[in-house]
Amino acid sequence: MSRWDSWDESRVRVRPNKRGSRPRTKETPDYSSAPLARVVQVDRGRYTCFLEADASAPERVVTAMRAKALRRSPVVPGDIVRLAGDTSAAPGTLARLVSIEERRTLLRRSADDTDEAERVIVANADQLLIVVASADPEPRTGFIDRALAAAYDAGIEPILLITKADLAPDPTDPAGLVSHYAELDLPTVISGHTADQQLAAAAQEQLRTMLAGKVTVLIGHSGVGKSTMVNALTGADRATGGVNAVTGRGRHTSSSAVALRVEPDGWVVDTPGVRSFGLAHVHPDDVLAAFEDLVEGSASCEPGCRHESPAGGCALDEWVEQGHAGDHGPARLRSLRNLLHSLQGSPEDETEKHLGAP
Repeated sequence: MSRWDSWDESRVRVRPNKRGSRPRTKETPDYSSAPLARVVQVDRGRYTCFLEADASAPERVVTAMRAKALRRSPVVPGDIVRLAGDTSAAPGTLARLVSIEERRTLLRRSADDTDEAERVIVANADQLLIVVASADPEPRTGFIDRALAAAYDAGIEPILLITKADLAPDPTDPAGLVSHYAELDLPTVISGHTADQQLAAAAQEQLRTMLAGKVTVLIGHSGVGKSTMVNALTGADRATGGVNAVTGRGRHTSSSAVALRVEPDGWVVDTPGVRSFGLAHVHPDDVLAAFEDLVEGSASCEPGCRHESPAGGCALDEWVEQGHAGDHGPARLRSLRNLLHSLQGSPEDETEKHLGAP
């Protein structure tokens, strides 16, 4: 009788796994009942999240860290997430961010028009408040047009906020911006500087109505008054700064995007001042959507028209010459073509970035 005849499976010795003896499973925990929260700030791997009041606790702000399963999933301000673990918001506690809900919208930009790396600004925004100053620093229509293109691409409603109107010769049309965009269905709010409290208060009241029940992200160059307006709307104490007298540019005061409540049920997201607003993620064919005053005229363009010139089959020149795009039609057409050339790798004409340039 062989010595192997008495062996069976029960006598087999299994060597322990060097990486651990716990059995593996493909089953993942079910977090469908975990509480939902809104990410209001991201700071070096820590996520500040706002939880609405529920039956067990009042509204609270919780600090969370991302679960290992989400280590490759970016989390940005505005994201709606589910939290597990300790969500009491007691000092020293840390929750786990275990899942990210599907995003309704995603506002993005790139460093420049040829940079393939996208930078996400905010998720789930309903409105984009484009903030420009009528002076100090000087407004750039090229920046406004880029922001409009990004907003339409993301499915977000744009609003134009013009600050420091009391520094302009005509406060009703600061720097000619109102008339420049008169042909667009673009809501515009005009606000004063510190010297005109009445104009500033009227703008704040108008904005409160427009922001109610919405998530609104503010973008603009440094020094245009984003944080000042956020403080007035929310009662926060965000740092504010002036404009460099030598360069004409604002000083950075916000280092990261932060979402803040606007009572009773709105949110605003204050973002750091931007130097550039690249549109590498926006297809050139979609840029025209930001130029509502020219869209109808493009219907007469030849198929595949790149809107460069009449020689290429572009009908926009004739449309503008006939006055269909208003008094500012020629400038608007130049802005469109500058933006399209930049997306194709050609540098923009710096003289066209300022309103009223020859």
